Amino acid sequence: MASIRSLIRLASNSSRQINSKANQTAITASILKQHQRFLSSNMEEAKKRVGLLTEDPGNEVKLKMYALYKQASEGKCNTKKPGVFDFVGQAKWNAWNELGDISKEEAENQYIALVDSLAGSSSASGGETKSETTDSETASGTVPGLDITREDGVLTMTINRPKKLNAITNEMYACIRDTLNSAAKDDSVRVFVLTGAGNFYSSGNDLANFTNIPPEGPAKLAADGHILLKSFVQAFINFPKPLVCAVNGPALGIMVTTMALADLVYSADNATFHTPFMTLGQSPEGCSSYTFPRIMGYARANEVLLAGRKLTAQEAFDRGLVTDIIPQGEFREFIAEKTKYLAGLPPKSVMYSKALNRLREKETLERVNEEECVRLEERWLSEECMNAVMSFLAKSSKM
Repeated sequence: MASIRSLIRLASNSSRQINSKANQTAITASILKQHQRFLSSNMEEAKKRVGLLTEDPGNEVKLKMYALYKQASEGKCNTKKPGVFDFVGQAKWNAWNELGDISKEEAENQYIALVDSLAGSSSASGGETKSETTDSETASGTVPGLDITREDGVLTMTINRPKKLNAITNEMYACIRDTLNSAAKDDSVRVFVLTGAGNFYSSGNDLANFTNIPPEGPAKLAADGHILLKSFVQAFINFPKPLVCAVNGPALGIMVTTMALADLVYSADNATFHTPFMTLGQSPEGCSSYTFPRIMGYARANEVLLAGRKLTAQEAFDRGLVTDIIPQGEFREFIAEKTKYLAGLPPKSVMYSKALNRLREKETLERVNEEECVRLEERWLSEECMNAVMSFLAKSSKM
């Protein structure tokens, strides 16, 4: 009997131990489940806060958020890499794939921390940014990123995207074109001035324009880009009144090449001039394949257009691209005085004189503009160009 009671006690103790371990396992699982539910709840809250941000965090940060969200919800990237013509898909895939083997929980924590940092920065400076944008839109009556002022016959269009180095969006291209065409017919406008806000004149084409692929595909994007660029440059060619580029700081790409279509180019002494077409697998635009060799000579033009040499203000002046160089501290006052003087000249005399100056080359400029746009459309669809742009974007995101 004693032996049986001992066996019963042993069995009872073992049962309690098993139940205790089972309870511990159940409790642990419950805690983990509650923790995961807490994290998921925080992540959903973080996702909602993204929509409340008052300023664009930029493509690099948005790609990081996308990658962390995918890693947190689906785990390691195991999907096929998109084709070379899918800019957006490739950028997203690369960002997700770079996260490697980090756990879902770690990705979730990083996503929440990133959104928290953005929300804090946005709340600290968002009011100022929102006010700046509102003022810009009210002042211009056009599109965000462009301001227009009129005074004494001078229409001044200011590129105002300082946080994007005054890069030009597709909407801004169309607005600059339309404003030039409208001012050409407006008798109250005698001089048109193009300048930049802040420390930059313009960094040229916003490469985000390449990522907005329509449902019809990249060919449609390239065809639309051809039409938009051609009409943009044509507005410079056709403008019948004095067109002044007031280059207040560094200038790149299309905003350098179109200077050769202006009548006067005044540069602050801190400005630089860069056309990195080859780096991006593209080709010259803005009629620069014709105007730059005519102004600089073939050897010096090739150094700028093919070899991508960045010119200082003095070098641009020496090569005939710039009319005059003004000390940075005196630049705005000089432009105001110079353009006021131009606006006070007899308008018909000025317009007829400009027409005579351009009469013999207008048809050539129009033909060159079309030829350049045809070549660029081919370049935009080439694997060489797309790989170059992707490489440039990846390099820029690490700076």
